[in-house]
Amino acid sequence: MDNKKRLIKRPRNRKVIALSMDAAFFFERAVESLDRYRYDKALKYFRRAAEYDPDNPVNYFNIAGILSEMGNFEESNQVLRQILDRFSRELTECYFYMANNYANMELFEQAEQALARYLEEDPDGIYLEESEEMLEFLSMELNRPVQIRNIKSREEFFQHDRARGLLEDGKFAEAVRLLEKIVRKHPGFTAARNNLALAYYYTGQIDRCLQTIDDVLRQEPGNIHAMCNLAIVYKHTGQLEPLRRVKDRLARTVPFQPDHLFKLATTMGILEEHELAYRHFRRLIRKEGHADPFLYHYAAAAACNTGRIAIALKYWREAEKLDPDSPVPKFYIRYVEPWALTESSDSGSALLVSMKDTASKEPANKKSASQPQAASEDSVPRAHYHYALPFEESLRRMNARDGKPEDEWRRDPLLRASLLWALRHGGGHEKLTAIKAIGKDHDPELEAELRRLLTLAAEDDYLKRVAVLGLRRMGVKDALEAVLDGKKVRIEADAVTASLPVWLDVWQQVMDAALCRMGERYDMIQQHDLQILWVEYLSRTYPAIPRMVKPEAWAAALEYLTAKMHRRAISFRDVSDRYSVSVSTVRKNVERIDERCGVREKMKAVFPHFQGKL
Repeated sequence: MDNKKRLIKRPRNRKVIALSMDAAFFFERAVESLDRYRYDKALKYFRRAAEYDPDNPVNYFNIAGILSEMGNFEESNQVLRQILDRFSRELTECYFYMANNYANMELFEQAEQALARYLEEDPDGIYLEESEEMLEFLSMELNRPVQIRNIKSREEFFQHDRARGLLEDGKFAEAVRLLEKIVRKHPGFTAARNNLALAYYYTGQIDRCLQTIDDVLRQEPGNIHAMCNLAIVYKHTGQLEPLRRVKDRLARTVPFQPDHLFKLATTMGILEEHELAYRHFRRLIRKEGHADPFLYHYAAAAACNTGRIAIALKYWREAEKLDPDSPVPKFYIRYVEPWALTESSDSGSALLVSMKDTASKEPANKKSASQPQAASEDSVPRAHYHYALPFEESLRRMNARDGKPEDEWRRDPLLRASLLWALRHGGGHEKLTAIKAIGKDHDPELEAELRRLLTLAAEDDYLKRVAVLGLRRMGVKDALEAVLDGKKVRIEADAVTASLPVWLDVWQQVMDAALCRMGERYDMIQQHDLQILWVEYLSRTYPAIPRMVKPEAWAAALEYLTAKMHRRAISFRDVSDRYSVSVSTVRKNVERIDERCGVREKMKAVFPHFQGKL
């Protein structure tokens, strides 16, 4: 009958996949709930994670943080007291969090007591700067000075603040000296140690950097700043397996404090974990309420790098409102608008392209950063986690200024900061552009960065050879340590001319005449190849070297042959006009150099279709 219940037989051999419900499972569910701002569910899942892993204090910190977010400040403090009683009185940050909760409840005297306890128990703690701000706030609310018996020396606090400013200005060597002095005086000052690790990293002292990070993590195993610094060092030194372990740990971390959340989000962006970075920045904007332009830019960069173009555009417009004089939001708004238009016209579906798939692709009609590309299915725009114009755009704008003496723009602090950023965090093309942009003026920080680059096994050998030329151009004369072809080598300063017993002024005049006229039309590698060719000719001809009446005639021949070796369009007439010498003289010198150096044979070996005509 139609109204009878129908029985459905289930397959006898049906496979049931067991759901692994452990602390990590509930942690992931909690994070997903946080992303949706479902604090009630996040709290439930964090509590379940604590049930499965009751000996991990991080789970209880997460519970306390969610309770605080929900406005349950007293219950949050109860959890923080339990952490101190159950785990360790050395988890002094609990007192700082309790002071925040009391302040939110307007129990200012209790907040004062908790903050005093924090500063007395941990005078070198990681929340010293935030404590300074809270001290001022509580003093105003209580209408009297805050009573703290053993606060860390104000002088040391300002010294550390000065050191951070030196780091931001790229004065790393000076920052190292100051931070080492602070750490010697206050061994437990973890914030200073973290910044010292960064200073070591920026000056190429990788071993000392790793040792300093290890000192912090032995003192505070869960220190987020130290773990983030460690991940960045592992990434830039090519240590993939240690990097994977640290990234996995960071991915399971939900910071309690906004500054920790910002550090973690920025690090995830640098590590190209853009989805995690986007989640953290979005949560931070909601947490902070009226965010600053820097935070909106970082959130926009993460949104852009995950294909959320409309959201990125929204955040950059917010940054522009807060910082109307900055060119950064304006540039990126113009940069992503073509993609945003495509996104909105694509039947409401977002232009979501895997960053992994597109990272190695170049648009067919690639344009400069100053001219945003039209949206396409093969690419998405990329943005840097750095509140500044992209390096190449900064360079373009500086070069567009008229009347500036040579190399003056290179001393511009904004461009210098962009140079340093490109060398540390940029891709291969950006690093190459930065090295070529470095002038002849010696700069200790740029020198340190180039020296560091030479020692990184993960960096391209071609890039390292260009870095060597950049250092020599800057005036660095001593031997350089480098890793080339996977081996540690020592590059001597006189390697180019070592095969000659003498070096005459007229030979140098030939080289100078060529390099002067080649100018910006030839890159550093091509100019270097010209020098190598000239030294090779002199070495093979010595001591029967022809008399050189006019250096320009030989310089013209060298440029002609260098251009040919790099498959550049050039004629004898081009160089004869540029050097004010006859075509016949240039041709004769070209033949002389080719006869000794075998340029034709070299080109045949490299270019199969070369016909043998110079």
